[in-house]
Amino acid sequence: MPKYFTSHAQSCYHSPMTQYALFKNIMIPMRDGVRLASDIYRPVDKHGELVTDPLPVILVRTSYNKEGLWLTDEVVDGFVPYGYVLVLQDLRGRHQSEGMGQYFHVVNPTAGLDGYDTIEWLAAQPWCNGRVGMAGSSHLGLVQTHAALYRPPHLAAIWPDVSPTNSYAHQVRWGGAMQLHMFGALFLHAHDAQELRDDPEGAAYLHREMERLRTWIDRTPFRLGETPLRVVPHLEQTAVDYYTRGSYDDYWAQEANDFTAQFHRHADIPGTYSSGWYDPYAIAVTDYYAQMSQQNKSPQRLVMGPWTHGGLRGGLTYALDVDFGAASAWGFDRYNQERRRWFDRWLKGAETGVEEEPPVQLFVMGGGSGRKTVAGKLDHGGHWRSEWEWPLTRTRYTPFYLQPGGGLGEERPLTTSHLSYQADPDHPVPTVAGTVTGFFELLPLGELAEGISVQHIPLRARMRSLVPDGAAHQQEAAGMVGAKPPYPRLADRPDVLVFQTPPLTQAVEVTGPITVHLWVASSALDTDFTAKLLDVYPPNEDYPDGYEMNLVDGIIRARYRLGFTEEQLLTPGEITAVSITLPPTSNLFAPGHRVRLDIASSNFPRFDINPNTGEPMGRHTHTVIAHNTVYFGAGYPSCVVLPLVSSG
Repeated sequence: MPKYFTSHAQSCYHSPMTQYALFKNIMIPMRDGVRLASDIYRPVDKHGELVTDPLPVILVRTSYNKEGLWLTDEVVDGFVPYGYVLVLQDLRGRHQSEGMGQYFHVVNPTAGLDGYDTIEWLAAQPWCNGRVGMAGSSHLGLVQTHAALYRPPHLAAIWPDVSPTNSYAHQVRWGGAMQLHMFGALFLHAHDAQELRDDPEGAAYLHREMERLRTWIDRTPFRLGETPLRVVPHLEQTAVDYYTRGSYDDYWAQEANDFTAQFHRHADIPGTYSSGWYDPYAIAVTDYYAQMSQQNKSPQRLVMGPWTHGGLRGGLTYALDVDFGAASAWGFDRYNQERRRWFDRWLKGAETGVEEEPPVQLFVMGGGSGRKTVAGKLDHGGHWRSEWEWPLTRTRYTPFYLQPGGGLGEERPLTTSHLSYQADPDHPVPTVAGTVTGFFELLPLGELAEGISVQHIPLRARMRSLVPDGAAHQQEAAGMVGAKPPYPRLADRPDVLVFQTPPLTQAVEVTGPITVHLWVASSALDTDFTAKLLDVYPPNEDYPDGYEMNLVDGIIRARYRLGFTEEQLLTPGEITAVSITLPPTSNLFAPGHRVRLDIASSNFPRFDINPNTGEPMGRHTHTVIAHNTVYFGAGYPSCVVLPLVSSG
């Protein structure tokens, strides 16, 4: 156990890694008088004396409680013993900060100015050398970007990890559909809301309903006062806005929801942006880097691994059921080393050489044995590669056309064909793994170890992802939302269309953004079309039926086929064009593998279900079965445009 002593407002802690003085709950004033609780960690010398020399500051602003051990343990030991002051701050309306009721998940109008005011307050302290850097992941990265839009004079560098920059385009919605993991994320943010601190009954109710989250995602449309989030009204309002606002309107256009529209205001400071191919914000992070590297003169870097939302920090070599090899793992040790190299350069002026290195580090997935590892996971393998830009200038954007008989290839068919299926909202295609985050249900206490008192079980220890994030063989299984015996392969479902290449004769690398173009018709006024790209392994002794590995997926709600600011319903039976944006990826399809594209009209609960009625978004009164058709061939060149890349 760490030793400590208390002296007035200061506590001094000694750990195996570091020694520091902690000033708890320093209330930093904002311009409107609200004060934000901040824990300030300052280095202590070998004699136990407070270091008084001015030092650079690392600021981490969080909605998840600045005192959470999952945050403090790694970041304190990662910076304080290396000559930094570390400041952990609760956001407005969260935990120990003031401003109750002013927290709306990510839609917080004051967050940018709060970041500005905090940075400038820190820079004015005698123990700060005038240079402040910001660090953190997910929501902790998002607030870095928001602050950077206000160009605080003393913000010297940032490293936002796995953070979105546009709520409409890639956090809450995708292609006009709602990404339901954000409904789950609001429960995560509600369970420790300030409003429930003195309301044990409300907290207990919310926790009970989190055990039934998989039933709540079926109870659409969501309405105010009718969800468990009603115990935290401002978060329930956010949930209803997320669900009902299908069009890109003034709500989505506000600064807190769309940083991309304000990127021209972004501070010209060094930035590193990191994410993973199985992170829901891969497209946000790669686009963020591309824009900043184009408009800024200061050095910018991009790191993309084979990771899920928490994979970089987790230090794992796998994403769910697929392993990428030892070289793929970072973890906090490597993460902190790289962050120190970055911040040492820009906050201390140390010659670390970071600006001389290729700015883009990509992990190209694939090339493994295809057998099971000792841990029982698919050995997909992969390797790191340095690049000088994103997207890669040597990319060949190549259409792979849908072919009669379920083929997929570069040659455009000479004849026209079509395939049809039924899209039944009551029997959607289930999500078998994917790019989600914060989509947690609570394990009922009865499923945990018997004999343990409830108060001894942390709430986070009871959380289980409703949709596992990462890669998996695309087959239904027991316990999966919407799965039913005999648990077929998704490819065997009648409401999934499969198009795939013949076995490849040579390796094919796909690295970059991906788009699917389809010509479709429907019996409904509105319906969805989904697309999923897969790497299909041939059979071997470990996988006698092969292995169908998901890479990326996307969706388009047909009423938004012409753009997201206006709706245009379908004319039943009329053929029309739609485009589906898929997130970027980097994957080497090995010889003998197939490139596969699956087309369907649902992917639940990754995306909400379209009732197919054409009623106002989020206000439907019933559902109908849509009879959907995909056309391809000579007159209708339906295809997936793949970014083919040579190894360089």
